[in-house]
Amino acid sequence: MIDIKTHSIDELNTLAGEIRQKILDTVSKNGGHLSSTMGATDLIVAMHKVFDVEKDPFIFDVSHQAYAHKLLTDRWDRFDTLRQFGGICGYTKPKESKYDYYVAGHSSTSISLAVGAAKAIALKGEERIPVAFIGDGSMSAGMVYEALNELGDRKYPVVIILNDNEMSIAKPIGAISKLLSQTMAGSFYQKFKGRVEKVLDHLPEGATYMAKRFEESFKLITPGILFEEMGIEYIGPVDGHDIESLIETMEVAKALGKPVLIHAQTTKGKGYEIAEGTKEHWHGVSAFDLKTGEVPKKAGCAKAATAIFSDTLVELADEDDKVVGVTAAMPSGTGLSAAIKKYPERFWDVAIAEQHAVTSMGPLAKEGFKPFCTIYSTFLQRGYDQVIHDIALMDLGVAFAMDRAGIVGEDGETHQGAFDISYLRGIPNMTLLAPYNETTMKLCMKFAKEYDHPCAFRYPRGAFLAEDAESPEYELGKSVLLKEGEEILFIGYGNGVGRAQKVAELVEANPAVLDLRFVKPLDEEMLVALSTKYKKWFVFSDSAAQGGVGSAILEILSQKKIKDVELTTFEYSDAFITHGHTKLVEESLGILPEQLAKQIL
Repeated sequence: MIDIKTHSIDELNTLAGEIRQKILDTVSKNGGHLSSTMGATDLIVAMHKVFDVEKDPFIFDVSHQAYAHKLLTDRWDRFDTLRQFGGICGYTKPKESKYDYYVAGHSSTSISLAVGAAKAIALKGEERIPVAFIGDGSMSAGMVYEALNELGDRKYPVVIILNDNEMSIAKPIGAISKLLSQTMAGSFYQKFKGRVEKVLDHLPEGATYMAKRFEESFKLITPGILFEEMGIEYIGPVDGHDIESLIETMEVAKALGKPVLIHAQTTKGKGYEIAEGTKEHWHGVSAFDLKTGEVPKKAGCAKAATAIFSDTLVELADEDDKVVGVTAAMPSGTGLSAAIKKYPERFWDVAIAEQHAVTSMGPLAKEGFKPFCTIYSTFLQRGYDQVIHDIALMDLGVAFAMDRAGIVGEDGETHQGAFDISYLRGIPNMTLLAPYNETTMKLCMKFAKEYDHPCAFRYPRGAFLAEDAESPEYELGKSVLLKEGEEILFIGYGNGVGRAQKVAELVEANPAVLDLRFVKPLDEEMLVALSTKYKKWFVFSDSAAQGGVGSAILEILSQKKIKDVELTTFEYSDAFITHGHTKLVEESLGILPEQLAKQIL
């Protein structure tokens, strides 16, 4: 670990520059989150200078901005393995280092975690201070305010560092605001404020009222009123790249012994001019040329499933003005950007607020519109209650487009889209379907558009495994037999159809191949008919085995008392899936086509 406690300000500034260069060198080769972590570097250096990472919980929200933290602890020499299979995770991970307090990959958890840590510290009678690091984007989620509400009430000593790299919570008003913020960070002001509050408790009611009104009017020209009203001491805005000032501010916050929020303004991509500023495409990047910032073009790449979804959604919106849509802070990642650009009055980005995104689409469906709720499989987990309570219970025609289903590669455990079938299949009124190539994606979306009940369809990151081919229209609960065979039946769901086809090419046997299409409702008629001809079934789906496609089929076989069919599922086993290049991850799971072929022989 790099011990920076004795470093001078000049040495710290030099170190921050070295950290940024290390991040640039690594991310340009491996891909990763760039702009946010570059902007957070000075803040993290100051954190490590003021607080004790050996005992104080450092809790990073989402944690993709924590690369500097990793470099300052025990991972400098291994940092070139960032996001690679068997290498360093792109997010905080306690199994990787004792200096990573908590797993983080989804947003808006840090302040809740800090409150929990503060409770444990208080119960143990220890002198430790939780430090929560959160970005302005994460402040849009309701969970943040639930945590702040309790923290402001209970007054646990917690320091919250708000990394504001996009926009202020409220715009500072010129030199007066800057002066006030600097003053509010000073020890004199904090002591004075405490004494005044004690005096006010003993003043007559009228005098107290006038004093409070004066204080409130004074606070209106600073951006911290929201937090102050919640019982959180506010300091800011401060320059998130002035390490000396940051250290002074954090020292004050540390000494207060109560909840404090430090509002720091930073520049995304700081230190790499090409990426500086609010440029969305520099948030998460693939490997790029460090000199030009350009991503090398891949020759002969098939069209990504997300791009097919994006183009098709715009076409549907062109044809029908009742088609609307929403995403939660991922317009480019989900492909909704094109629809938002063309029809800004009908397609919305509601920021990091999956629960709100889901619920808000309910009334639109009730009023006769056709909402497409476009969210990564892993992030829809955050709106699970809303899917049940606000959509399915009302039996409303919201279509959930679940991007990044299956293995997503380098982002790892927190982002793998493994569980959506398992957690959605048990919900009444919910229909689950999936495409496996470009044509079926369009047909699937056409079905979803006309369907007046809740439905969810899933598709992978990148391109489908299967080549494009003609296909019949989607019909509720009906599968399609793509290929007749002998003795063996391959059942594919979604991208699993392509995997089944590739395995079929490698085995000596002549398996039949079924495009299941719907996992809820299942095509019972087809499955019963196939059970008379094929006695060995193999299930292919990029999803968790427990509660997954194989489970659904076994339930039908049991209900129909079909006992002479032997079923094997190649879905994911009961474990979280590590990070790394998708092919290497799949190899570790034993699900590459050539590996599966050997199991079938």
